[in-house]
Amino acid sequence: LARVEDTVMRPRGFTLLEVLVSLAIFAMTAVVLASAYINVLNAYDVVGRGNARDENVRFARSQLLAEPDRKKAEEGDDFDAGDGVQVKWHATIEPTTTADLFRVVFVCDLNDPKAATPRPPTTETFMLLRPTWSEGADTAKLRGDAKQRILELKKQLP
Repeated sequence: LARVEDTVMRPRGFTLLEVLVSLAIFAMTAVVLASAYINVLNAYDVVGRGNARDENVRFARSQLLAEPDRKKAEEGDDFDAGDGVQVKWHATIEPTTTADLFRVVFVCDLNDPKAATPRPPTTETFMLLRPTWSEGADTAKLRGDAKQRILELKKQLP
């Protein structure tokens, strides 16, 4: 014979303590996921600002490379990059011992009023072959010297 207690149906469900523990776990998980999402958004913003900065420096460098007049290239230029960002660039140009070859120190300064801390100017040094920047007498002398060195090297060959 079955006992009467076994046949009585007990109500099934979660206790109040179980519900509170599950809500606490859910809340902690939601906080962790939300903070991770905010960190991802901040990282995207930082990368986007870095790309914009690099793009502004590339544009300023292209202005330097497109300038046929050496004096204007040394003076540089400035332009508004949008969003209140001001870009100012200039260059120091020095001739080398090779005709039409110049050592260029390019300095580009971006003034971003939204930036928390101002960044130092970007400085690049490179060699540039630019015949339009050469002076006539200097170029002729350098080419003559190069021709003389080539002739001397030819004499040394068997």
